[in-house]
Amino acid sequence: MSINRHEIRELAVQSLFSIDTTKADAATAIKSTLELADLTEVEVPDYLTFLVSGTLEHESELDSEISKQLKNKWTVARLSRIDRAILRMGLFEMQNSLEVPKKVAINEAIELAGDFGDKDSKAFVNGILSNFVEG
Repeated sequence: MSINRHEIRELAVQSLFSIDTTKADAATAIKSTLELADLTEVEVPDYLTFLVSGTLEHESELDSEISKQLKNKWTVARLSRIDRAILRMGLFEMQNSLEVPKKVAINEAIELAGDFGDKDSKAFVNGILSNFVEG
């Protein structure tokens, strides 16, 4: 059984959300997320590890860049956990994935916001991440 890129992103966001909530390490969170999704027989996709570990490793830089896009003295810490996870991962993917165009990473993040966030998440994620695309 193989997992497509969208499913990998879903698992990555769920893992990042779990880490933000439980303070678990990346490997533990990924394993737990795969178990919850009944994917224990699947080998952990490299791209999943890349997204989760990379987002964690660059979290402070990502938060700094995201915070510059927030208005009215909002901070990254005030964002919902799920929006924060999606923004961090989306921005990390935009900056570090050579095979995924920025606009594709944004569209995926918007779709994840629709799947996991509240009614305003899609527009919010789109508004923030679109600021990182030139022209």
